[in-house]
Amino acid sequence: MDTSALGPKLQKRGIFRFRNFFSTLGPGLITGASDDDPSGIGTYSQAGAQLGFGIGWTMLLTYPLMTAIQEISARIGRVTGHGIAGNVCRNFGAAYVWSLVVLLFTANTINIAADLGAMADALKLLIGGPGIVYVVIFGGASVLAQIFFNYDRYVAVLKWLTLSLFAYVIALAVVKVPWTEALKGLLIPQVSWNAAFLTTLVAILGTTISPYLFVWQSSQEAEEQRIDDKKAPLKKDASTAGEEFRRIRLDTLIGMAFSNLIAISIIITTATTLHAQGKTDIQSSAQAAEALKPIAGPFAELIFALGIIGTGLLAIPVLAGSTAYAIGEGRRWKVGLSRKPKEAIAFYTVLGLSGLCGIGLNFTPIDPIKALYWSAVVNGVLAAPVMVILMLLVRKPKVMGELVVTGPLYWLGWASTIAMAFCIVGMVATMFMGVS
Repeated sequence: MDTSALGPKLQKRGIFRFRNFFSTLGPGLITGASDDDPSGIGTYSQAGAQLGFGIGWTMLLTYPLMTAIQEISARIGRVTGHGIAGNVCRNFGAAYVWSLVVLLFTANTINIAADLGAMADALKLLIGGPGIVYVVIFGGASVLAQIFFNYDRYVAVLKWLTLSLFAYVIALAVVKVPWTEALKGLLIPQVSWNAAFLTTLVAILGTTISPYLFVWQSSQEAEEQRIDDKKAPLKKDASTAGEEFRRIRLDTLIGMAFSNLIAISIIITTATTLHAQGKTDIQSSAQAAEALKPIAGPFAELIFALGIIGTGLLAIPVLAGSTAYAIGEGRRWKVGLSRKPKEAIAFYTVLGLSGLCGIGLNFTPIDPIKALYWSAVVNGVLAAPVMVILMLLVRKPKVMGELVVTGPLYWLGWASTIAMAFCIVGMVATMFMGVS
């Protein structure tokens, strides 16, 4: 029997299965991938360049912590039919909401500005030209796509943009890695009690566990439930709770694993090249791409730069969107990217304003990279209180009905919250230790 014809059929079947599996992933995958935004790439590049392989173990530490708090955020959205801000407004009052959204708007706007600046620098590195024009193009395209794209198509675009992160896996394959040292740094914790190490540790925790990620994933779960006529908040109809929680867990586990795999790839790549060559002063992702060229060749620089642009196009909508969801839910407006602009004018106005402010900061004397440091401070200060509120919400029968969070997930959520609180203490301590 001639079986040569089976090859294409099996190949098509494999593609079909991949597409089916890919289509089941959603808020968790996009949230995890957007965590590796250009600012995050800059943080990981700096970590690898400054501290070498010895910082790699932190990514294995953060994985269960970020997975737990993101799954808890997603459950809140799916169970209640409202995002985090909507639940805070209904259960803690307006004062809590406004303290949350003011800080979130500030941190996210600075982050958008820094990401746009990094994307512009990356494109300028590749083709030359005026960087400020690229800032406007990237920022305008991101905002307009959110406002005018069909929701299903837009989410599909975001999901496919996650594949741009594989640029950093390719970059890792290009360089010659001393894998014994790399694996040692990944598996054996190495701690240095000095300002440089503590500051980098704080930056990594602050980058991987951020309030805008909580807000986005919870709001997207609520949104996807709202637009599906067959679904109701699980608090009202718990018949599919087991199935939905399994989907959320798988989605979150894969999304956060993907995020950390990319972060590990960046750390190992920059440790192998930049740290080994004594280039430890890397301030941004675009600077890391440029520094790779003389060491790892133009191909490494190219894929690193392209990855910055792809991840920025993914992250900016999440940053602006999370701000709009938080403010809109806090004000009890009609919210949602699935709504037409005329149905949710206030929601889309906030979204556009967040993006425009991010663009505008690049026209000021403010250095977006330096501003990003203070954005990280704001995020760090904001994260722990928000996480405490999350942990209180998921134990309230009034909020979660019979689906309150218990067991290992609940305690891992508190472990993540405590780790973030220590992160804030560490940040304050390093500010007084005088980092050079």
